[in-house]
Amino acid sequence: MLTYILITLFTFFMMELVTWATHKYAMHGFMWFFHEDHHQVKPGFFEKNDFFFLIFAIPSWLCIMLGLMHQYYFVVSIGVGIAMYGVAYFFVHDVFIHQRFKWFRNSDNVYLRALRKAHKVHHKHLNKEDGECFGMLWVPTKYYKEAKRAVDSK
Repeated sequence: MLTYILITLFTFFMMELVTWATHKYAMHGFMWFFHEDHHQVKPGFFEKNDFFFLIFAIPSWLCIMLGLMHQYYFVVSIGVGIAMYGVAYFFVHDVFIHQRFKWFRNSDNVYLRALRKAHKVHHKHLNKEDGECFGMLWVPTKYYKEAKRAVDSK
């Protein structure tokens, strides 16, 4: 059981690297067509960018389903790790940062302030070039220090 929990957690943390690489090289590269409306907001609730949900949800679903069908529980653990990252991504990116749902609007938590700032810096570039801060949960130290100073000055 501990092995499966560790595989799930390892997968969750590896998904940050997968997300960073996908965001930097696919979404800001050859798949910019799907990501562009996330940087250049247009009216409406849904974005073409939501297509990327499927890119991560399908492998998770397949790992869980096929792992259970064939009793390969390490594969199920990988699928669960991907799904857990997807849930975290939804709450952090779509709910907390972009406020697609009006929950968790105000926070003085240093990490959450730094996370939001890093993502704002990423979005200051409206085109696919010259981007920075491609990760989701990992925050560069300079934004963490800046957020800590802001919270401490209150």
